[in-house]
Amino acid sequence: MNKKLFSIANCLIILWFSVFSVQAAEKTAIIRYDSQHHPVIGTNGMVVSQRALASQVGSDILKAGGNAVDAAVAVGFALAVTLPRAGNLGGGGFMLVHLAGKGENSKGKTIALDYREMAPAAAHRDMFLDKNGNVDPKMARFSLLSAGVPGTVAGLAYALKTYGTMSLADVIEPAIQLAEKGITVSYDLSETLKSRPHLRTKSSCLIYFKVGCTPYEAGETLVQKDLAWSLHQIKKHGPDAFYKGEIAKKIAREMKQGGGLITLQDLANYKVVERKPVSGNFNGYEVVSMPPPSSGGVHIIQMLNILDHFPLKDFGPNSAATLHHYVEVMKRAYADRSKYLGDPDHVDVPVNGLTSLTYAAELAGEIKACCITASDDILPGAAPKYESPDTTHFSVMDKWGNAVSNTYTLNFSYGSGHSIPGTGILMNNEMDDFSSKPGVPNAFGLLGAEANAIAATKRPLSSMTPTIVFKNGKPFLVTGSPGGSRIITTVLQILVNILVYDMNVAEASHLPRIHHQWYPDVLLMEPGFSPDTVKILKDMGYKIQTSGTMGSLQSIQWKDGFFRGASDPRRPDAAAIAN
Repeated sequence: MNKKLFSIANCLIILWFSVFSVQAAEKTAIIRYDSQHHPVIGTNGMVVSQRALASQVGSDILKAGGNAVDAAVAVGFALAVTLPRAGNLGGGGFMLVHLAGKGENSKGKTIALDYREMAPAAAHRDMFLDKNGNVDPKMARFSLLSAGVPGTVAGLAYALKTYGTMSLADVIEPAIQLAEKGITVSYDLSETLKSRPHLRTKSSCLIYFKVGCTPYEAGETLVQKDLAWSLHQIKKHGPDAFYKGEIAKKIAREMKQGGGLITLQDLANYKVVERKPVSGNFNGYEVVSMPPPSSGGVHIIQMLNILDHFPLKDFGPNSAATLHHYVEVMKRAYADRSKYLGDPDHVDVPVNGLTSLTYAAELAGEIKACCITASDDILPGAAPKYESPDTTHFSVMDKWGNAVSNTYTLNFSYGSGHSIPGTGILMNNEMDDFSSKPGVPNAFGLLGAEANAIAATKRPLSSMTPTIVFKNGKPFLVTGSPGGSRIITTVLQILVNILVYDMNVAEASHLPRIHHQWYPDVLLMEPGFSPDTVKILKDMGYKIQTSGTMGSLQSIQWKDGFFRGASDPRRPDAAAIAN
């Protein structure tokens, strides 16, 4: 070889190695410039919630030496102040806790804490039916009668006492300061206050509005003195303040005067329940989620089991083929939800059957790549009417490997709209999550059967889906979302985006979403899908309806020694904050 050719060959080799080295560096880089979507990066922990102020509270707790549970409880109380339409003391929810490090008493264990609201002792199956036997929606959704016994204070206090390392006084103090000093009203808060007529009750006007029930404008300061009083009571007396003390007395008094059912005895009898999470394996990962009375975990595992039978990787993210298979599994899951799911303390829920690989294979065999399975060919149903976006989720991971995935709610935006005078506490309207009349859809359009009929001390069925994904036995992804009936499908899609398509947590959160809940037989699609994809689905026979945004994922991914956080851009004022 002459010198000129030898020189050219050397240059080509050097260039090849240079390109290879750059590509290899990009693949392992913390910040990737081959993506438009960049998560927040941290090395000592991460807090992600729907309010930046609350995320900062949790981050400060981690910096002070607290673990993920300490930070999560602090965030839960802070959101009661900063996100009143969903953060709460008067609601309930679910917390998934993985214990791996500092302060744990069950190392390597994952616990599901059920602090869902409970029906009062006087509740009965037909309590929302009028004289003609029809459901009275106003009574079921916007009255004190619609409130279940709240579980949030008990749930947060239980988690802290059992699995945290800090005192209740320490973790609740930031929320007290926010309530006493006031928060700056955001455009989002101002708009929701103006657009929720059911909130303009006498008691709530005194808390969330100015004189004459005049709405706050963005930039003004909202001080919540009554809520600060309640938080002080809880700081001083613990959860007994809420369930047996002065707060309890105020709740019982207002219930008696306003036609509600909750009594002092109902409050004193409330209990948090530790349950065994549901789990499954998908594409080399272990997916752990909430068991009943949440329907979310069961159906996430069920849908992933079915999808495991199809080459999603080959289909590609958000292709028509992928979306078609999503819809087919969604319809089957929501059909099963309507029949089998309820409070496991009251009914026998066939969790093992619904999440079995044998059942998944059977359902997968019904799905054809070419054709739609009509909802009428699965089970009968009815149309939905409304989806509340105002549950909220937050996720926390700490440097010791502990993780918390928490979803809690008042049900509707600002719950029933009724506050307890002197407490600053909005009451939930979770009783509407029961099947007020089996076979008749609730406000989310979800059908229910006898398994979710109203009964005293029963917990209503939920779609909340706090989830933790494990890789090689360690937390890899913590996620969850609000969104009513769309929570389950929102969580499903981020799981596939990350576990199949290897997206970073930000990209996986940003991708457009779909939803189908079996009935009505309509495919909801967010803006942002390719017109070609939409056309293919229409040509297949899908009835497509353009939807507003769905869900608000608050997620953390642990990968290559770094925490990667992403707060869904679908909601304003949210934030992932790294430590």
